[in-house]
Formats: sequence, C-alpha cells, structure tokens
Amino acid sequence: MSTTTVRAGRRQLEVHRPEKVLFPADGFTKADLVEYHRAIAPHMLPHLRGRPLMLERLPDGLDGPRFMQKETPESYPDWVRRAEVPKEGGTVTHTVCDDAATLVHLADQACVTLHRWQSKADHPDRPDRLVFDLDPPEDDFEPVRRAARLLGELLGELRLPSVLMTTGSRGLHVVVPLVRRHAFDEVREFAKDVADLLAAAHPDRLTTEVRKAARGNRLYLDVQRNGYAQTAVAPYSVRAREGAPVATPIGWDQLEDPGLTARRWNITDVADQAAADPWEGALRRGRALGPARRRLDRLRRDRTGS
Repeated sequence: MSTTTVRAGRRQLEVHRPEKVLFPADGFTKADLVEYHRAIAPHMLPHLRGRPLMLERLPDGLDGPRFMQKETPESYPDWVRRAEVPKEGGTVTHTVCDDAATLVHLADQACVTLHRWQSKADHPDRPDRLVFDLDPPEDDFEPVRRAARLLGELLGELRLPSVLMTTGSRGLHVVVPLVRRHAFDEVREFAKDVADLLAAAHPDRLTTEVRKAARGNRLYLDVQRNGYAQTAVAPYSVRAREGAPVATPIGWDQLEDPGLTARRWNITDVADQAAADPWEGALRRGRALGPARRRLDRLRRDRTGS
C-alpha cells in the first residue's frame, strides 16, 4: 500500500493510498481531500471543537458504498479526542475534532463529510445552535433564496441574529446562536413554531410537512436537526457529490448574488470566501429564547387570532 507523510499542526501523519480517486468525475483524490483539510483547518476548526461528530465515509469514493460512523473505532490514534455521550439504552463514543491533525486523519479515513451536533460534548443536552434547513422540492435555488429572505425577516422581528450557509447540496441552513440554557425539546418546539408561522403566511410556497408526498411543490422548512443527537453538516465540510462542493458560510448580502447556488464553492475555490469570514463574530454571543418566545407568541396571536 502506498503512503505519504504530511504535517498537520505539531504532528506528522501517514496518508494511505493518497492517489485513491474519491471523486471520479473530477479526478479529486484522497491527497486532494487531505490538502483541503490542512488548508481549511483554521476556518473549519472553530466550528468543530468540542462537538460530537457523525462521519460520512466513502472508502472507495463516490462510486462505492458509503456509511455513517458514530462510534469511534478503536484503531483511531489515542490522540484523537473522543466524547462518550448518552443514548437510549447506553452510550456512544463519538469522535471530536479539535485540531488539524484530526482533520487530516479523518481525510485519510475517507471521511468526506463531517456532520456536527448542535451541542458540545461537555453539555450534550444543551444546544448552542438552532438550525433551519431550507430544503427545496427540486434542484432550484430561487425558492431557497426567497425562503431565506422571509425567514431572516421573521427572525429579525423576533430579534434573533442569524447567519447563512450553503449546504453544498441543494439548500441553505439558517443558524441562530443560543445560550446553552435550553433543552433540545424546547429549542425544537420553538423552531417548529417559527417555521409553522412562516409556512402559514406562505402556504403556497412553504411547508413544515415531514412527509414528502404531502409537500407538493413547496419548500420544506426542516427543523428536525434540532433534536438531541441530530446533526447538520459542518461549515466548510466537503459534500459527497460530484464536484466536491463545500458547505460554505455566506453573508446575508450574498443572498442577492445571482450566481449563488447551494454548490457555489468547492474544494478548489472556497479559500477566498473563508478568508473573508462572513460570519465574523456573529456566533460568539448566543441568545436566550425567552424574549423571542414572547415576541413569537404575540405575532402568532396577531396573525392567527389564536
């Protein structure tokens, strides 16, 4: 088996089969994924540190099988951080990525996409992120753009700051920073009430219907990622799709860019966008949901009479 040695932070790591093609249509190899992880680490790690991860692995690339990995294999180096968190009937030991060396190791394991918890391992039952996933019925970005504007306006009325991220797939994530005070059930209920209110105001365009068959041609406001142990794609993570697109933080002003799509950036050109830091400082101060809940309840009464 061929190997090469790379440096990541203070560690030297062996990369196995670096020539292995992971994205056949584009020719991107495991070595390309490793180099991307090394380069993006300063921008990506702040969004990963301390969080349990679910890892999407493709050992033989896009043309082979893929699987989701929760439990950290015993074969991982002892310097890779683990977090044992409760699950129904026991515990699961997730990988936590705190440094560039771990990012490179995960790339060596063909972990193409990193999905992160909305909470950190020290308080796994207290999320510090609320996520709305804007999921269009087809691969058409214009409904996503419209829904993001509407949701941003509603969150503004609730005085909740929010940021945007392309998913690298079809839609956008709208992320609200929270104080670590609320349980997942409370956060998800709040998110659902926000989504329901918005969908009720635009019933021909938006829906919160979980069943695909009932959505019709409407964009789905997905709040299911706000449950305990649920995950969302991490900022700057590569998606397992042709072109190696990257989930990319953007500014609200970029929503007006006619060239914007969910797959606007990939591993070859996201560096300048990351360096611009479109979320600069926006997630440092989380908000409590109490005041927003009171404003939301008033809006619901005003708009629905209930």
